[in-house]
Amino acid sequence: MRDMQRLKPPPGLAAIEQQTKAINFTMASDMWTGSLLRTLAATKIGGAVLELGTGTGLATAWLLDGMDSSATLLSVDNDDNVVAVARRHLGIDRRVTFVVADGASCLRGLLSERRSFDLVFADAIPGKYANLEEALQLLRVGGVYVVDDMLPQPNWPADHPAKVSSFLDTLVARRDLQVATLDWSTGIVIATKIS
Repeated sequence: MRDMQRLKPPPGLAAIEQQTKAINFTMASDMWTGSLLRTLAATKIGGAVLELGTGTGLATAWLLDGMDSSATLLSVDNDDNVVAVARRHLGIDRRVTFVVADGASCLRGLLSERRSFDLVFADAIPGKYANLEEALQLLRVGGVYVVDDMLPQPNWPADHPAKVSSFLDTLVARRDLQVATLDWSTGIVIATKIS
């Protein structure tokens, strides 16, 4: 099933991968996560998508590839150096807006603006291990919340497994979400807001 030839990467992905390696950015989402994000984005016709943790834009490229022409993507990261790679390759796409800002502040700002989203991909500490409540408040009923990197990673600090466990316990205990945990790719959680 893990046949790379069937993934059909988005246009320009190889160039983003090349620059990602050139700047030694090691926290990018993998191809399997990308293919899932593309598929989920395709279910949100005209939808509003929020990505927390742009990185160099690898996951961003997959999200854009799944989105229809009327959908929008707000991608947030606090590191202008990595976002510059994403902007260079994806910034011409009018559906995406890149914001370089602290994720926690951005989430609070989006709430104060009464924004809401159909799909939230949380690939940063804010929206996942911090400010989870704010991220979930931004999710519309029927919206999908996705995180990756739930399986042990080589770059995890010693205290990280406990954070992952606590995060998963918190999500599963919520009554406003239907949650699926997948032992696939880097470890995926998909949650749908039901109330």
